[in-house]
Amino acid sequence: MINRFIGVGRLVADPELKYSPAGVPMARFKIAINRPFKNEGEQQADFISCVAWRKQAENLANFQHKGSLIGVEGRIQTGSYEGQDGKRVYTTDVVADSIQFLEPNRGSESAQNGSNVRSDVNRGASPQNGSGSYKQPQNTQPNYTRVDEDPFANSKGPTEVSEDDLPF
Repeated sequence: MINRFIGVGRLVADPELKYSPAGVPMARFKIAINRPFKNEGEQQADFISCVAWRKQAENLANFQHKGSLIGVEGRIQTGSYEGQDGKRVYTTDVVADSIQFLEPNRGSESAQNGSNVRSDVNRGASPQNGSGSYKQPQNTQPNYTRVDEDPFANSKGPTEVSEDDLPF
């Protein structure tokens, strides 16, 4: 079975951060996703209800606000409860596994200074410095083998392979 949601949209309102009785952070939020077509010249949108948990919920509530562009990946979960009028209310939410911040945080000091602000902070990451902003790691040098270097220069020739080692 496959139950996967991937969407990019803007926050309809500031995320609502709450805590469970056990102290686990939870954020409820809605994103507006434009439909790929226009109806009589007017753009239509779908409003998707989402839920995030733990550090991801705190990061979303602390660093994003109404109108922020985010990407959400997760699973669809349905539920129901009895409303105040005694009728059954059915719900459909996306439970976020990953949230990507797709725009720089305009209000942060580091964004105003022009430094690199990470937009992929939400797989439970925590700030890398004390200011609460997310910065790229200092060591960004890739570990590639140079093209002009022979990767087999230190090998001692061909290795003997028996037929027992072959998978076929």
